[in-house]
Amino acid sequence: MKRARELFPGLFRVRLPLPFPLQSVNAYVVRGDDGFTVIDAGLRSPETEVAWSEAMRELGMTDADVVRIVLTHHHPDHLGMAGVLQERSRAPVYLSAEGAAQARLLWGPGSPMTEALLELFARHGMDAGTLADMRVHLDGFAAQVSPLPEFTELRSGEFVPIGDGGFRAIATPGHAAGHFAFYEAFEAAPTDSADGGTAGTGGVLFCGDHVLEKITPNVGFLPGFDDDPLGSFLKSLEALGTLSVRIAYPGHGEPFSSFGARTSAIIEHHRRRLAAIEAMLAEPMSAYAVCRRLFGDRLTIHQLRFAMAETLAHLVYLERRGRLVAQERGGVVAFEAAVSRSRVS
Repeated sequence: MKRARELFPGLFRVRLPLPFPLQSVNAYVVRGDDGFTVIDAGLRSPETEVAWSEAMRELGMTDADVVRIVLTHHHPDHLGMAGVLQERSRAPVYLSAEGAAQARLLWGPGSPMTEALLELFARHGMDAGTLADMRVHLDGFAAQVSPLPEFTELRSGEFVPIGDGGFRAIATPGHAAGHFAFYEAFEAAPTDSADGGTAGTGGVLFCGDHVLEKITPNVGFLPGFDDDPLGSFLKSLEALGTLSVRIAYPGHGEPFSSFGARTSAIIEHHRRRLAAIEAMLAEPMSAYAVCRRLFGDRLTIHQLRFAMAETLAHLVYLERRGRLVAQERGGVVAFEAAVSRSRVS
């Protein structure tokens, strides 16, 4: 099986393995006059190192041919191998300033985030046995993002040379604090749908995990990050949906062309989810109880971490807008629909 697939002359998708249900993450390699640009790096693992070696061999490139590494966000499956690639190539690693700060906080020496996340989950109803399993799961991530690269910090609106074009960095918070998409309003863009493009007008967007074609991106509440991640996500999704996009290259799954329709569908999904949660809370419930009601009891510990954080993001969104009331009872926060509570009082 070929590791690198050419989507358009000079643009390649490298599918990198993941030990998670998603199974793979997309990295993109773009050839330019000055060398190759890598967009997202994959998780640090022996399997990913082999995959990169195979892809580089197929592309006829060496580590020294990598002139820059551009990251959409700081999550391990996108950041993890960047430090290794930087050590080998000496290429700069571009990431948003906020993403770089979060990467250092999460994955730097002596990170307090495991304890902070476990305390958050406990306060919102997660039981002791599940918390113990969660600790083991979280402790395994540091090795998957080691070493951290030296970051060249990006600001929204800056232009990044990718291939022979200049792509504008666009802040798209929600899935991750400091998530960026990269947009170029090309007059001529990919046109062969079999190779990752589609006929029409508009630009090219590397959208990371902000918009995915087949699944909805995870939007999770984490301590010390965005205090309203779902609000940020919906706002940036609406803004991004106004762009003229001929072809979007996501962090997972296949390139797709129906970008505006997909952003609208994701927004509608969250509107329905918010309404369902509000209806569920006629009686007080913890976030963990809501999470289990929404996602069931058959989740892996990896899936449960995302499900719990996403449940909290929705509950916080509703509480901040006065649709839910939160009250601590016996050390555990319970949420209740504001309408239900007003009827009782």
